[in-house]
Amino acid sequence: MNKIFFFKKKKYKISEIFTKSKINKDFLIENVKPLQQAGPKDISFLDHIRYKEDAVNTKAGVCITTDKFVKLLPNKTQKIIVKSVLFEIAKLLKKIYPDSDIDYPDFSLKIPNKKKYRTVKFSNNVLVGKNVKIGNNSVIGSNTIIGQNVIIGKDCVIGSGVIIKNSILGDRVVLQDDCKIGQKGFGFIPLKGKNFKFPHIGKVLIKDDVEISSGCTIDRGSIDDTVIGNNTYLDNQVHVAHNVKIGSNCMIAGQVGIAGSSKIGNQVSIGGQAGISGHLIIGNNVKIGGGSGVVKNIENNEVVMGYPALPLKEFLKKNERDRNR
Repeated sequence: MNKIFFFKKKKYKISEIFTKSKINKDFLIENVKPLQQAGPKDISFLDHIRYKEDAVNTKAGVCITTDKFVKLLPNKTQKIIVKSVLFEIAKLLKKIYPDSDIDYPDFSLKIPNKKKYRTVKFSNNVLVGKNVKIGNNSVIGSNTIIGQNVIIGKDCVIGSGVIIKNSILGDRVVLQDDCKIGQKGFGFIPLKGKNFKFPHIGKVLIKDDVEISSGCTIDRGSIDDTVIGNNTYLDNQVHVAHNVKIGSNCMIAGQVGIAGSSKIGNQVSIGGQAGISGHLIIGNNVKIGGGSGVVKNIENNEVVMGYPALPLKEFLKKNERDRNR
């Protein structure tokens, strides 16, 4: 998942990082992955009861957690008990992927070689990094930057002033002017009066037939990926934070903000300037009214509005009561 975008310094033994741990000191860390994706050679983490199901079923070789959640993990998973799970994971990521906490300039950027990209049409002042792949008949607008190792499918239209990093785009994707895709997300850990940056080693995956309008920002994942499903449309100035999963056939209006690690189902409509808190699950066929503030999970087929967002009938009754006071 991470190899093509971030340099892995080396494989570390557990004993090189967690010097006081009592688990197998020769365990060689292959990668850092979420619970549901981790295998026997990977290290993962558990810091909240919301991940109980993932914890019970994980195949991770090692998991960093606290005393509170250690009993949720399988016997075969070795445990490292700490006080601050996210702080320890951040230190680990920084050690393994030293370039993942800051978006350093891409010094491989060059004017694209037209022989290499014979079927691609480039406008003026486009810069392309090393190992970039662009599909047939795609069009790239002026002053756009495509970072190293990015993959763009066929028949895509990329507007002017767009920046794409750490991303894979499917076929027939449209990115309108000034979109920023794949930059580091907003991740900090407050500890002892200081804020510590959380590295981001994930990517952005944009599937087929997606259209993203002007000025949108889609952050790459922290450990997991940020995903936009097939045939989904984003209006202007939408912000999608790290690890967010948006399903297929969704419509998201202007200035919507979706906080980190929330999951949006299929065929969801979100009105302009709505805000969705982090780590929530929004079901399929949900409609969220403009300006709403979503602070809890929403079941399939619900229609909600207001702050905090309520089922539409409740919202209308509440408004009526408020007017009659």
